Amino acid sequence: MYFRSAALVAALLALSTACSRQPAEPKLTRLAVLRFENVGPDVSADWMGRAFSEVISAELASAPGISAIPPSRMHALDRQTGVRPISSPGISTERSEAILAGANRIGYGDYFVRAGKLYARLTIEDPATNRSTKILSVETPAADVYGAATALARRLSPSAGAYGTANPAALQAYTVASESRDPVVISEAAARAVAADPNFGPAYRLLAGIKARQQDPAGAIATLADAAARGNAIPPAERARIALESATLRNDQPARRQALIDLSKAEPQDLDVWRSLAELSYALRDYPDAVAAYQKLLAAEPDSAANLNAIAYANAYAGNLDAALASLHRYQILLPNDVNAFDSTGDVYLISGRLAEAAQAYLQAAQKNPNLQGGSDYFKAAMARLMAGDIAAADALEKQCEELPGIAHDPALPYRQAEWAWLTGRRKQGFQQLAAFAQGSTNKELTSRAYSELTLWSLLQGDRAGAMDMLRKAVQFVGPASAPTAGLMKMLVMPPEQAPVSLPLAYAHLLNKQFDKAAAELQAAYKNPAASTDESLPILYAWALIETGHTTEAAPLLRFNPVPPLTGPGLFMPMYFPRLYQLRARAGIDPQSNTALYNKLGGQ
Repeated sequence: MYFRSAALVAALLALSTACSRQPAEPKLTRLAVLRFENVGPDVSADWMGRAFSEVISAELASAPGISAIPPSRMHALDRQTGVRPISSPGISTERSEAILAGANRIGYGDYFVRAGKLYARLTIEDPATNRSTKILSVETPAADVYGAATALARRLSPSAGAYGTANPAALQAYTVASESRDPVVISEAAARAVAADPNFGPAYRLLAGIKARQQDPAGAIATLADAAARGNAIPPAERARIALESATLRNDQPARRQALIDLSKAEPQDLDVWRSLAELSYALRDYPDAVAAYQKLLAAEPDSAANLNAIAYANAYAGNLDAALASLHRYQILLPNDVNAFDSTGDVYLISGRLAEAAQAYLQAAQKNPNLQGGSDYFKAAMARLMAGDIAAADALEKQCEELPGIAHDPALPYRQAEWAWLTGRRKQGFQQLAAFAQGSTNKELTSRAYSELTLWSLLQGDRAGAMDMLRKAVQFVGPASAPTAGLMKMLVMPPEQAPVSLPLAYAHLLNKQFDKAAAELQAAYKNPAASTDESLPILYAWALIETGHTTEAAPLLRFNPVPPLTGPGLFMPMYFPRLYQLRARAGIDPQSNTALYNKLGGQ
């Protein structure tokens, strides 16, 4: 709600200071500056409210000890908090967004214009206690919102940087564009801002953003290229943001990562930049760089369970098991009842080949919450024992999983038992069990899915005629839920001549011994960050490489054990397990032991 009363105006004129007893400051101030409120009678000055938050946030972004959260990042959370009027006072509309964005300090302010002067006040609040830690006031000539905002930023930190423009026309046009939801208004106002100051980077990004939303990616990229052409006239951090948005539009992940690196150097306190850099480096499988970025996050947030968990996986894949375990130990101390800490410990042990310890950690997780995710930790423990070649112990653990209430009473339990038999090397038994389930099931969707899986198993055994027969049965019983699976099986049996690159098509090429085609498609998938969590990809890519004579390139892909799926034995798991051990032997990795284990698990 807006207030423009004489009482508030009088209160603003009385300069205030913070209480003498202030709460302790955090190690890193995560500051969100909300839209200021115009408490004066001049409605033509309403646009300044957003200008204050934009300028102060941007100028504090490079200040030591402060991680300023830009308004755009807060409003990216509107879907979670509900869209609210973007031009309303921030204290009433943006507070929840600020807290969700991770703010440990919130800045809100008010201002008014009177007698040729602009009076502004900024209050810094600790959202945990709702107590004010600082109250700052400034006055400038009436039209100098940039000067007022800069003065407040300097009062908060003498090391505050400079905003992207000091041009009042550019700032006002950009603010109008930022607060509008009308694409025409946004385009016209952003263009006016660029015209008023051709070196004002945020205006280019706003203009490019509206073009992208209007399905004009080429126009958006061209706009960002115009901005990049201004060179050093645009500050380094803003150049990095322009490069980041351009790389995102072009789906150029290496360029996107380089832009994040440049942005992290320009604004090293921005935790969200480090988080994005860590996640992208991990997705690109550059695990040492992911570790380095997560270390930056943990330096500022040492008690973040999410960061401790993430760096553990990055360290495991970087070959640093001790460091991975240390972070997970810290996680367990912080949250001793969180099952995920023990599950993740099992994962990093398993990834690193410490199979006995992996099984033990999974069982600790299962004992804390046996029914978590359908008993996934019992299944993971079973897989850890199976990877060690102990089929009897693996069977016993899988049996514990099957006895959980949610699984024991599931009509599809025989389906799971057939998958387990196949996975543990009892191919004939598993095939017969699944075929019997398909024949006796009254659920057409499950029947179709079972025949689809039997199609794949037939292909893996080199029985193409049998696969055709099973596919016909899958199609006969197909329903809406099972249609995608049957369609995939059709692609595997009869791969199309022309099709876009896809993982199922790569499976088809592998099964049809078209390894050169499979290698090309799997290489593209392996380099795609969106597929970075697919445990099968490195193994399947290695398979294609070995079959095409690139064994040296394949060996590193086979270094780590795949983390078992949470859902238990799955449709495509037989594509890579136990083939992993055959491929390791062919790549010269402990050939005798891996060949023995492969044969023990039934081979293919």
